[in-house]
Amino acid sequence: MNPRHLVDTTVFYSPTSGGVRRYLIAKHTWLATQPGWQHTLLVPGTAQRIERGGVSTLAGVPVPGTFNYRLPLNPRLWARQLEALAPDIIEAGDAFHPAWAAWRVARRRGLPCAAFCHSNLPRIAGRRFGSITERLSGSYLRELYGRFDVVFAPSRLMQDFLDNLGVKHVVRQPLGVDPQLFHPSRRGSWLRRRLGLDSAARVLVYAGRFTGEKNMPVLLRAFAGLGRPYHLVLIGGGRAARLAPNVTRIPYRRDAIDLACWLASADALVHAGTLETFGLVVLEAMACGRPVVAARAGAIPELVDERCGVLSEPGDADSLADAVAALYERDIEALGAHARTHVLRYFTWPRVLEGQLSVYRALLAGERTTALEQQLAQAG
Repeated sequence: MNPRHLVDTTVFYSPTSGGVRRYLIAKHTWLATQPGWQHTLLVPGTAQRIERGGVSTLAGVPVPGTFNYRLPLNPRLWARQLEALAPDIIEAGDAFHPAWAAWRVARRRGLPCAAFCHSNLPRIAGRRFGSITERLSGSYLRELYGRFDVVFAPSRLMQDFLDNLGVKHVVRQPLGVDPQLFHPSRRGSWLRRRLGLDSAARVLVYAGRFTGEKNMPVLLRAFAGLGRPYHLVLIGGGRAARLAPNVTRIPYRRDAIDLACWLASADALVHAGTLETFGLVVLEAMACGRPVVAARAGAIPELVDERCGVLSEPGDADSLADAVAALYERDIEALGAHARTHVLRYFTWPRVLEGQLSVYRALLAGERTTALEQQLAQAG
């Protein structure tokens, strides 16, 4: 029997970073261990390369101000290459022309087609361009996602958001973590020495993009108010620099082991973003045995409770500073240990991907909404 061929396609794929990339690579690695399945990625790259069962790329132009994201400009070519891969099922990981190409190819070939809503496009558009743009973006998503057999949402927050838009066939599909890669054993004493800090420094780390929705000014104001001995490490900027007496910026860690070492060696992860649709780096820090200080907003409260860290009021630098200080009044190691236990129980890649595979099987069997939800529930 020929293996079922799943093709994932998205523009949200950078060779150097990104939660979508980590999800796709983890899925690709795990599916290689599952009998009867073949998995191909069709994503932007520096050149055109088609490799069934591997990472296929279409040449795209760099998008300024991003972590090496590229945008192929020929939607018809995307559809042709997607069709040439001869998939049995397609998943689209964005809301742009790859998603339309996926739906058209699936419709022509009579294939099931899934979408994964990784980001809240209307909220981001509304924040940048106003409420009219937010409403138009919502209408656009309803029109697009209404054509798919199922739409994956990474959190309850996004599941409710899509339901409120009028999008049906939504299934919650959380992301996961490799608990052997992100492990407490990555912890070392080198971090303070490398930053030129004394052993009493209280070091918290942020890792991710420096975009508006991450609320970097709130984070910086919080640490300006805290002062010494609190020190903030920002992972994801340009060249390494000391931005303030207690703020250090370093480039994004392209190697996952390197990132895990930084996360594990800090006291905690800190995050001021309020629009997170999931929060993968939060789980990665928790898997490293580190507690989290974050805003009580977006999908973060679905991952972090009082046994894993401290939550602050959204967009409030003083509240965030108070939450950081409050962390050190508690047993940080006990919080970190519980955080890792929580990840191991609910958010390892094999656990979450087995549920998704059940949804794919249901789609290939011609089942839809109710059956899909039942399949996911049965998978745990």
